[in-house]
Amino acid sequence: MKKIILCAIAIMAFGFANAQKTRFGVKGGLNIATIGGDNRANALIGVQLGGFAEINVWKKLYIQSELLFSTQGAKFDRYYGDRDRTINLSYINVPVVAKYYITKQFSVEAGPQLGLLVSSNIDNEKSVDAGFNLGAGYNFTDNFSVGARYTIGLTSVYDYDYNGNDGYYYNDRYTNNVLALTAAYKF
Repeated sequence: MKKIILCAIAIMAFGFANAQKTRFGVKGGLNIATIGGDNRANALIGVQLGGFAEINVWKKLYIQSELLFSTQGAKFDRYYGDRDRTINLSYINVPVVAKYYITKQFSVEAGPQLGLLVSSNIDNEKSVDAGFNLGAGYNFTDNFSVGARYTIGLTSVYDYDYNGNDGYYYNDRYTNNVLALTAAYKF
């Protein structure tokens, strides 16, 4: 799976380099993450850093592909009767969003995201994560912009349905849900 993701990134990078109206940039910001499906989960503050390519495909419509390092997870109070616990999950995320400029400064965006887990402090987590992004952005200048994006998790964080000793089945989906507030600079 890692090889497939790396090949897809390489193909996108070569394709973007040949596009006529492509701009590259860097972005970073704050993640406010939680794990959906568990009412005990509290928000965990994390970071998001990476780069992107924005390709003009038609008038005000752009495709933006990104490669981001993102820290996600949640905090739990009295986790299964134990003391408080924090679940830390770090991903390499590859979102690809359709971005439409309503005005020269204001844009809206939507699109899928695929994430590859690179580190975790829990067992039985899934190594691949999928989500769907909805967001908006504002350009202060031709080079500097800010954005807000919400990622709705589509796949479960955990890779099991049964907890052996207590006999409880976990059929619920526990998903990564992230609100990202970012700043970006285009070259």
